[in-house]
Parts: sequence; structure tokens; C-alpha cells
Amino acid sequence: MLKNLISVFCVFCLLTACSEKKPPITGIDGSAIPPAFANFPDMPFPASAYVDLEDTKALGSGNNWIGSLVFNVDYSPSEVFDFYMSEMPKLGWIEVATVRARVSHMTYIQGRRAVQILIEMDSSDSSLVTVTAIPNENVIGRGK
Repeated sequence: MLKNLISVFCVFCLLTACSEKKPPITGIDGSAIPPAFANFPDMPFPASAYVDLEDTKALGSGNNWIGSLVFNVDYSPSEVFDFYMSEMPKLGWIEVATVRARVSHMTYIQGRRAVQILIEMDSSDSSLVTVTAIPNENVIGRGK
């Protein structure tokens, strides 16, 4: 009995020692990025954001994904708007237009892509955010 217990303990220790812990993926502010957002490194995401898998439709990953990411976040729409105003330029996005309203709209371009961010009230303490990325062939400053 003791021999079996020692064997199980040794196997457990061996497996634990061999397991590799990956460092958490961090956002531009140093906070951990939830795994669902790890495929979209060109976009900032507020802390505590969680993906609405039913409404999210995205293809690709990295800096070439297209589609719509839908997520909820425990911040007011005004706080989320301010977050994107501050963080998008840090990742190289150029502001095209912004409208702060009941449903706020923000449009940015980067390279051959455009992104529209819609921010609306989800509940009394949270916001619903939709980030839509599309190809943008009308790149500003591109020669003809």
C-alpha cells in the first residue's frame, strides 16, 4: 500500500515538474489578455472584457483578421470610449472619425484595414462593444 502511494506521488511530481507554464499574454497596459482575445494582437481590449461567442464572427488572426468581435466589459460606455481614444494610436491606428453618443462610433485605419468600434450601454454597469475589421483598399496617401 505504501509502495503504491509512493509510486503515485513520484509520478505526480514528475508530471508536475514536466508541465510548462506559459506566461500570461499581456495587453499594452501590462494586464493579462483573456485567451479569447489572444488572436487579435493589433487591438487593445479593456480589462475584464469577455467575448460574446454567439455574436462574434471573425476570420483569421494576428494583424490580418476580418469580421466582428462582440464583447461585454464592466465599464461605462464613456470609459470604453476614452480607453479606445487613448489606446488605438499606441498600436498605430489612425483616427478617421469619432462620434460620442448613446451608441458611440469610432473609425480607424491602419495599413490596408479599417476598423469600426461601436460602444453602447449593455446594462447599468457595463457596455457592449462591437469591433468590426474590414479590408481598406482606399488607403490614405497611397500613390495611384
